[in-house]
Amino acid sequence: MSELEAELRKAVRGEVGFDVTSRALTTMDASNYRRVPLGVVAPHDADDVAAVLEVCRDHMVPVVARGGGTSIAGQATGTGIVLDFTRHMNGLVSLDPDTRTAVVQPGLVLDRLQEAAAPHGLRFGPDPSTHSRCTLGGMIGNNSCGSHSVAWGTTADSVRELDVVSGRGERLRLGQDWDGAPQGLREVVDGELARLRTGFPELPRRISGYALDALLPENGADVARSFCGSEGTLGIVTEAVVRLVEAPRARALAVLGYGDEGAAAEAAAGLLPYGPLTVEGMAADLVPSAHVLPRGGAWLFVETGGESEAEARARAEAIVRAADVVGSTIVTDPGGQRALWRIREDASGTATRMPDGSEAWPGWEDCAVPPQRLGAYLRDFRALLTAHGLRGTPYGHFGDGCIHVRIDFDLLTEPGVAAFRRFSEELAEVVVAHGGSLSGEHGDGQARAELLPKMYGHDMVRLFERAKGVWDPDDLLNPGMLVRPAPLDANLRFSVLPREPVDVAFGYPADGGDFSAAVRRCVGVAKCRTTSAAGPAVMCPSFRATGEEEHSTRGRARLLHEMLAGELVTDGWRSTEVRDALDLCLACKGCRSDCPVEVDMATYKAEFLHHHYEGRRRPAAHHSMGRLPQWLRLVARTRTGPLVNALAAVPPFAWAAKRLGGIAPERDIPRLAARTFSRWWERREKAPVGTGGDLVFLWPDTFTEHLSPSVGQAAVRVLEAAGLRVALPPTVRWRTPSGGGEGVTVAMDPVSLLRGRERVCCGLTYVSTGQLDRARAVLRRTLDLMEPVLGTAAPVVVLEPSCAAALRSDLPELLHDDPRARRLADRVLTFAEALERLAPDWTPPRVERPVVGQTHCHQHAVLGDGPDRRLREAAGLAGELSGGCCGLAGNFGFEKGHYEVSVACAEEQVLPAVRGAGEGAVVLADGFSCRTQLEQLAGVRGRHLAEVLAEGLGASG
Repeated sequence: MSELEAELRKAVRGEVGFDVTSRALTTMDASNYRRVPLGVVAPHDADDVAAVLEVCRDHMVPVVARGGGTSIAGQATGTGIVLDFTRHMNGLVSLDPDTRTAVVQPGLVLDRLQEAAAPHGLRFGPDPSTHSRCTLGGMIGNNSCGSHSVAWGTTADSVRELDVVSGRGERLRLGQDWDGAPQGLREVVDGELARLRTGFPELPRRISGYALDALLPENGADVARSFCGSEGTLGIVTEAVVRLVEAPRARALAVLGYGDEGAAAEAAAGLLPYGPLTVEGMAADLVPSAHVLPRGGAWLFVETGGESEAEARARAEAIVRAADVVGSTIVTDPGGQRALWRIREDASGTATRMPDGSEAWPGWEDCAVPPQRLGAYLRDFRALLTAHGLRGTPYGHFGDGCIHVRIDFDLLTEPGVAAFRRFSEELAEVVVAHGGSLSGEHGDGQARAELLPKMYGHDMVRLFERAKGVWDPDDLLNPGMLVRPAPLDANLRFSVLPREPVDVAFGYPADGGDFSAAVRRCVGVAKCRTTSAAGPAVMCPSFRATGEEEHSTRGRARLLHEMLAGELVTDGWRSTEVRDALDLCLACKGCRSDCPVEVDMATYKAEFLHHHYEGRRRPAAHHSMGRLPQWLRLVARTRTGPLVNALAAVPPFAWAAKRLGGIAPERDIPRLAARTFSRWWERREKAPVGTGGDLVFLWPDTFTEHLSPSVGQAAVRVLEAAGLRVALPPTVRWRTPSGGGEGVTVAMDPVSLLRGRERVCCGLTYVSTGQLDRARAVLRRTLDLMEPVLGTAAPVVVLEPSCAAALRSDLPELLHDDPRARRLADRVLTFAEALERLAPDWTPPRVERPVVGQTHCHQHAVLGDGPDRRLREAAGLAGELSGGCCGLAGNFGFEKGHYEVSVACAEEQVLPAVRGAGEGAVVLADGFSCRTQLEQLAGVRGRHLAEVLAEGLGASG
């Protein structure tokens, strides 16, 4: 243990982490930059903060304050000690509705403050798009704004008082009239009054540099306000008194369509006299599905408020009438507004990919100009992009003249980095020429601080340095930011990654087959760090269960980044740090859809486990549950299911089996069906079957086949009632001599006769445990079996959502060299999709009952649930299903050591929903894992939608 670490452990009550994982998780924020810290401290209180500063001052080790780690300019990274306020100093100390103030700690997430203020009709004005995970301390450090700044200003406008520890350890209470100012600050200001009165541009979003003009006598000598936006370079905030504003009782959202972004930008300033709450802008190339928006190539999102819905709508209508638009819509329904705002909020992640899939990066993320100059600035900005051969898609706070943009810089090669520097220098001059600020929201950090002389001149920058020296004479706090900055092209996080593609098993088609590019997808916007799953969202259940960064999608991506870099995590695929972080990944695939940049941690986990255990002994659970299809097929062939069930019911035998198999002792072993689905089918085949409808092949997945054949039986009944002909895939391999199409002539492969019957399998259990060689072999055998099916036009109906997702996504990505994989993936339909596409005129039975339950996480992430919703509605099944993840997630919840997290995930949404269900409600759970979790934790029998509809057929017949 180092001397520094030992002294910190002795001095503070909070956690001190000098281990590889703690450091790796904080090497980056949401910027282009990376710094490796010496250690991380999670302080308990202000005394801990002061103690850390004292120890670090003695050792001359810098200190960086970190909130949610979503800063985009590099200011939340450092080489010394990182202070993590999210673990302990994350409380709402008090809230006073009468004075409309709240006292908050720096690690408090903004949404938690909003939730506490809402019952009083109040809210905190600034609301960045990262509101579900950014912290108040980080907002103060960056002087954050958000979409409502045209109405309620920046964070500095909302701060009353700040408790701060200075670089020398002074406890200061900052306020107006020089309250809390460190000794010598007033003298610096009084000697530069003329410069401070003339040296700052007048615009609503001027965030760059220090706000020393707030210290002018005519501005109230507001020390707290001047501290906002100082990026942790002047002192460490330990508590803040913030102002709340009255929230409108009702809101309306007018979405205005324009021909292009230039027209939208020109129009934005003209809407400000109407008193909107927001004027946000974005163009079509950032909208995944523009059909939900009015006609246009770019849009303004203009929100209005009022005492009633009618008043809010009337204000929105007035704005629409005043705007020269090509299309418009007004939404007053809160759910509809949230859906539209999600499009805008996800732009910070969506913008990291160009329409052709190539990468784009921050660096010039948030310049701001006077709103009246925005159209002209955008034209010059576009011209500069073209001159440098670059592309970017501007969006952002058009009403405040603030533009966000990610640009397709080449930050991987020396010439590309040099071009990045040249563009940055030239764009800074363009911004200044329009009277703008290099930063309009996210701060200067390392990205822009080097260019501040272009905006302020050298004399003003020297004044900034003098102010920094008063607050922090030892340059202890976040050195290299704002004053005496590091070069904007140093410490780039990409420079440490391997230049040659890493040898991997999956194809990573969206990343050009490059695993490094896949890992680079995570840009740190941290949507995975939300503390509650909103609506149908899933990501990231393990983080919500533990609250630990290493169990978030971002945290795991950071560890994989460091594994590839090899500087901090030095043992590559053998890394125990990466393995342990991935251990609590449920492989729910929620990040694949909920992450704005579609990080697919389930696939990365399978890839890692494949390499990590290559040539090594695997955990027992990989053999017991990873090879589940083999064991269950063996039981079926030997007809020993009753014996297995009997032994599993005897406690000593069950205990021994669970211990040998690496299964959680708290779990019950599911009972095997008395008769497999295939055996039921073989007996049933002898009965005459209708021949008039379309042919579909029903996939006998492992769970339906051996554990819940009633689901398959119900599906057959419903599909046939809908007029479809049902067949099962072949169980012997066939050789196709030629051609294709229905009725193709096939010949039996003689080798298959020696093997006997085989079964198709999606390979899910092998993939989830990282047994990718075995998964490939199983999937190739499956493709061989499916040859005659692929020669027809018949679709393949898969009842188990996780198996359908595996066939649709894992199969073509794992067997990317086999064209049959894509052909089969494209044939896969869910139960509801099959009925909607193949039997559109069929009317399901009217069940007329309320439903509760949970949309399967793989269904949400890969397959979508639109057809399921429409089928439920047609059957009179009323109600919404929960989001999140059930927590069992295939083998995850059964593995030893995962039980508590598994239960915590279930307790988040699905279990409370089921417990609160009214009498007669149907508990829907299409996934076998979901049904098992409900049975074992709540004693409730969940049912597949096919079972409910089949029962309805019986009742109606």
